[in-house]
Amino acid sequence: MARDEAVIGCTGVLLIGTRGEAGPGEVQVRVRGGSETFLAWSAEPLATGTEVLVIASRGTRQVDVLAWSDPLDALNG
Repeated sequence: MARDEAVIGCTGVLLIGTRGEAGPGEVQVRVRGGSETFLAWSAEPLATGTEVLVIASRGTRQVDVLAWSDPLDALNG
């Protein structure tokens, strides 16, 4: 199982909400100059459309995510 270190620290948006420990959702992540989709796992359920931060790679196109709000957006808005 090869981990994808390049995706850690990237942000994305959930295309399919996560169900916490009950199962993954799907996230579209901005990485490598484009966008890629991964299965997304989170400790607690997150709704479709939630902006997330990738905190770990599980390999095989699976990542762990947290809900994320970019602090720079607050400065610009």
